[in-house]
Amino acid sequence: MWQSQHVQQRLQQTYPGIEVVILGMTTQGDRVLDQTLNKIGGKGLFVKELEEALADGRADIAVHSMKDVPMELPPGFALAAILEREDPRDALVSNYYRDLAQLPAGSRIGTSSLRRESQIRARFPQLAVEPLRGNVQTRLRKLDDGRYAAIILAAAGLKRLGLGDRIALLLAPEQSLPAPGQGAVGIECRADRADLLEQLAPFNHAPTAACVRAERALSRALGGSCNVPLGGYAMLNSGQLWLRGFVASPDGAQFVYGEITAAADMPERLGADLAAQLKEKGAAGILAALTV
Repeated sequence: MWQSQHVQQRLQQTYPGIEVVILGMTTQGDRVLDQTLNKIGGKGLFVKELEEALADGRADIAVHSMKDVPMELPPGFALAAILEREDPRDALVSNYYRDLAQLPAGSRIGTSSLRRESQIRARFPQLAVEPLRGNVQTRLRKLDDGRYAAIILAAAGLKRLGLGDRIALLLAPEQSLPAPGQGAVGIECRADRADLLEQLAPFNHAPTAACVRAERALSRALGGSCNVPLGGYAMLNSGQLWLRGFVASPDGAQFVYGEITAAADMPERLGADLAAQLKEKGAAGILAALTV
């Protein structure tokens, strides 16, 4: 809802007099909270109902967290803009500990992400990683109730909701590589709405879009979904894109990492090239085992 209100304000500032009405929707991904996403259909569950509203004309645009947007959009839909990125990092939230290394063996860590889980298990096999679903406030309440010693959340969500003071530690990409698109907001519309594509074009932040396109291309080439522990994060510097990525087994025992740098004018090619590199280093075997 914060993201939708942010886009609403941006539209009203850019086009004075425009009427922007928010059609609040609760998706299947919001409703089913007793199972992990990979068991109930993946991140697309946060998007499907919104796309149905676009298709039947109830809504003109849909606002998404880019990390929740499936790597392949259904035919007839387009990403009209990717807004400037917030902090892409993961955040450690705990009432007692300021670093994962401080947690005693057996401590319960809450996360809804196989990506985060595999990285924690690879670095701290002595910790117990447990599922955690719900909105930000629900997850924080479960932490405060003592169900977990610490939880891992996206820093962007905490900061946008004014909850940055709950962050015990911002995890550097070297500690926890973000998900493709993490921290970025995307605006989707029907591909045949040329009027909207033109109106929304000014909101596209080219540097963020290049990074997110590279990350999504990496994930797409690796069959990225909630069933695949996968991270991808790109940074832009002086016209060069630096893309890092990994694929792992859920228990973190198998972990393949790679990075690549190239000109920023072909981000999809960069993502595909890193995916090929990872597959050659062993990711293909990990991915094959995950699909059995």
